[in-house]
Amino acid sequence: MDANSQLAFVPPAHATVWQRRLVFSPLGRIVNFVVTMIATGFVVGSVFHVLGWNAKDADPLLRAVAEMIGRLLPALVAYLILVRGVESRPVAELSLRRLPAQGGLGLAIGIGLMSLTVAVLWLLGSYHVLHTNPAADWAPAVLVVGVGAGLGEEILFRGVLFRIVEEGLGTWWSLAISALFFGAVHLNNPGATLWSSLSIAIEAGILLGLLYHVTRSLWICAGMHLAWNVLQGTVFGIAVSGLPPDGFLVAKMTGPGWLSGGDFGAEASVVALLVCTSLSGVLLAMALRRGSIVPPAWQRRIPPTASATPTTPG
Repeated sequence: MDANSQLAFVPPAHATVWQRRLVFSPLGRIVNFVVTMIATGFVVGSVFHVLGWNAKDADPLLRAVAEMIGRLLPALVAYLILVRGVESRPVAELSLRRLPAQGGLGLAIGIGLMSLTVAVLWLLGSYHVLHTNPAADWAPAVLVVGVGAGLGEEILFRGVLFRIVEEGLGTWWSLAISALFFGAVHLNNPGATLWSSLSIAIEAGILLGLLYHVTRSLWICAGMHLAWNVLQGTVFGIAVSGLPPDGFLVAKMTGPGWLSGGDFGAEASVVALLVCTSLSGVLLAMALRRGSIVPPAWQRRIPPTASATPTTPG
C-alpha cells in the first residue's frame, strides 16, 4: 500500500481560506473536536448531576454507568460530528458491522498481552495469588476502565490525535506525539511517576498507535485496551494505572519497582514494557513492508490538509 493512498480527505473546493485553516486543517479539526467534546461533557455531567447519578451516595453501579457514559459519550458525539459533519465520510473505523470480528480480535490481543505479562511476573516471583474473591464487584470496573476508558480514549488518542497529526506531520511524529500525550494524561493517577507515564507512552501509546496505523480500526484498539484493563484489575487483581483492583484473584506484587510496577501496577513493570514493545516491533515491520508509513506533508505532493481515511484489511 502506498503511504499517500491513505490520505484522501481534501477540503471542499468552495471552502474559503479561513475555512481551510480553522475548520478543515489538521489543527482546526483537533481543536474543534476538543471543544465539542468538552461542551458535550459539560451537558452530560449536568444532566447526571440533576439526576443524582454521580452523587457520592448514589448506587455504585449507577454511578459507574454515569462515569462510563461521561467518558464515552462526549468523545463519541464529537467524533461523529467531526467525521460525518466536517470530513463528510463514513465512520468506517467504527462500523458496527465490523464490531464483532474486529472487537473480538482486539480482545484476544489484550488478553494475550496481559496474560503473558502476568505469567512472566509469576515465573520471576513477583506476582503472588493470595486467594480468590468470587464476590468481587467487577461490573463498575468493566464499565469505567473497560468500556468507558477503552473506547473513549481510543477515539481521542488514536481516532483524532494520531490520525490527524499523521496527515500533517507523518507517521513517526504522530506516533511520538500521541504516545507522549497518552502517557502524560496518566501522570495524575495514584502512584504515578515519570517512569510509569513513560512506560504507558511506550508500551501502550506506541503499540496502540501502530495497531491503528496497520488496521485503521478503532474497534481493534478499543478491544485490546478494554481487555488489558479488565483482565489486569478484575481477573488478576493488579492495580490498573494506580487504581486499586477488585478482582476475582486477590494478589500482591513483590520485588523492585522496575519489575513489579510498584503501586502503579504491572503497566509500570519492565516486563509489560518488553512484552508490548515486542508486538509493536511486529506491527512496525508490517507497516514498513506494506510501505504505509506516511511522510510529512511537505514531502508529499498532496495538500497538507488531506486526512487519513480509515481502511481495513480484507
